[in-house]
Amino acid sequence: MHSRLIFWIIDHMMNEFKQIKSDLIYQGRVFNVRQDQVQFPNGRMAKLDIIEHPPAVLIVPIDESGNILFIRQYRHATGKVILELPAGVVEDGETPEVCARREIREETGMSARSVDTLGGYYMVPGYSTEYLHVFLARDLQHEPLPGDEDEFIDVVRIPVFQAYAQAEAGEIHDSKTLAALLLAKPHLNQ
Repeated sequence: MHSRLIFWIIDHMMNEFKQIKSDLIYQGRVFNVRQDQVQFPNGRMAKLDIIEHPPAVLIVPIDESGNILFIRQYRHATGKVILELPAGVVEDGETPEVCARREIREETGMSARSVDTLGGYYMVPGYSTEYLHVFLARDLQHEPLPGDEDEFIDVVRIPVFQAYAQAEAGEIHDSKTLAALLLAKPHLNQ
């Protein structure tokens, strides 16, 4: 009974947040930035900067030998080459599953006979609208699609147990990859 009351109070408070105004500040190739004026339940007003980003997908591909297919690529914002799972933006008219099937072919050169939904999450809900759909891909076969012109990717096969050891040791620095590995763990043989 106590927890239901807490959820009712929180839900009631959420209905008291009011968006008064929204202005587009920046329109870019990958995302837009808007500034919202919001009134809080206590009556105070604030300006919140929000990154508008389309939904995206992330794939945990498992090959016949029990390896996870990661990609290694340069990420300019970090100034580093990092290890991450294949991912991409859902294009207009695409479902997340169709996008996942396309992205795995573009980034790893492999298609998957089996693509299962693992769940999803907001990347950075404090200031971004981006929602990430996570898929587990199995029964892989070589069937590449041309990749994006601005992506320079190396595919890295890592045994499942080693991938989780690297994640737990802090050797994987991509948050979306770490969250997807958490969702995939119950579905993998380690």
